[in-house]
Amino acid sequence: MPLGDASYDIVLGDGLLADCAELLAKYCPAPRYAIITDSSVAPLYGKPVLAAAQRIAPTILVTFPAGEWNKTRETWATLTDQLLSAHLDREAAILALGGGVAGDLAGFVAATFLRGIRHVQIPTSLLAMIDSSIGGKTGVDTRFGKNLVGAFHQPRVVIADVGTLSSLPPPQLAAGMAEALKHGVITDAAYFRVLLDHSAGVFQHDSAVLLDVVRRSVEIKVEVVVEDEREQGRRSILNFGHTIAHALEATMGYELLHGEAVAIGMLAEAELGRRIGVTDPSVADEIRTALEAFRLPVSPPGEADPTRMLEAMQQDKKTREQTVRFALPRQVGEMARGAAGEWTVAAPTDVVSQILAQLK
Repeated sequence: MPLGDASYDIVLGDGLLADCAELLAKYCPAPRYAIITDSSVAPLYGKPVLAAAQRIAPTILVTFPAGEWNKTRETWATLTDQLLSAHLDREAAILALGGGVAGDLAGFVAATFLRGIRHVQIPTSLLAMIDSSIGGKTGVDTRFGKNLVGAFHQPRVVIADVGTLSSLPPPQLAAGMAEALKHGVITDAAYFRVLLDHSAGVFQHDSAVLLDVVRRSVEIKVEVVVEDEREQGRRSILNFGHTIAHALEATMGYELLHGEAVAIGMLAEAELGRRIGVTDPSVADEIRTALEAFRLPVSPPGEADPTRMLEAMQQDKKTREQTVRFALPRQVGEMARGAAGEWTVAAPTDVVSQILAQLK
């Protein structure tokens, strides 16, 4: 599945890690590899990927402590120092193995190591397969907010093996489904509603159901990313739910999984859209029903600080001249455009503050 001008493939299947050596030889042959993964994924999939890569070239495996709170400049520095100590050169390639945190961090290492080397994304979570591994966004978090330091660095290939999803507990599967539901809201109402029929199969780790979800969500993400490239920088509809989600994550110490924060953010932003006359009143109800079907939260586990959240949102990449902008739906399957045709809408600060105050 080629992705726009980047022309890299996204290989989907069940059991692909068994073919990892052949896929690496086809898409990203290199004289040396470095696998970057976290402390949770390494015991599960580090050895088979290491063995596969070593069939092609000498390979090292480096790990960092799992958790969004470790996606920092300090971890980036530690990882790059390890690669420098191992004497990797510009012909080497990085294999980003794991969920979204590992993909973002390893991708950023690849984007900056020796001013940029090749890398492969090997996502092992549902969220990473349908979202963070696609589009070339890499980066780290800072105390000011999520992903504020980073780079666009496209992988040579994405290898998504839905067999790895069998190791995910229900909350991680649900977190991935939040992004799938978002894909339906922003562009495909039929897909959004079909997902509700698949909740049992998702939680039963039904590989056919999961493969269908990953395939359609990947198609949607690719379509949107390519359209974003054509529109040359207009803010993406993929940000729906994320402005509030990122503020929640930053101010609550990453207590929530990313997908859980996105779930809360989608519901809150749908209500915001209703308040400012952009979003049909039925959208919030539809989203709430879907979130509950996939065991996702509709409110934070503790009291969110609206003042700190607003401060975090004003650091958001979509903010212009201190005005927070949101990607908002008109209805399920259709997003709103701003006055100049962009995919974000400015929201009055007082209304945003009211929405944040109700997150309890």
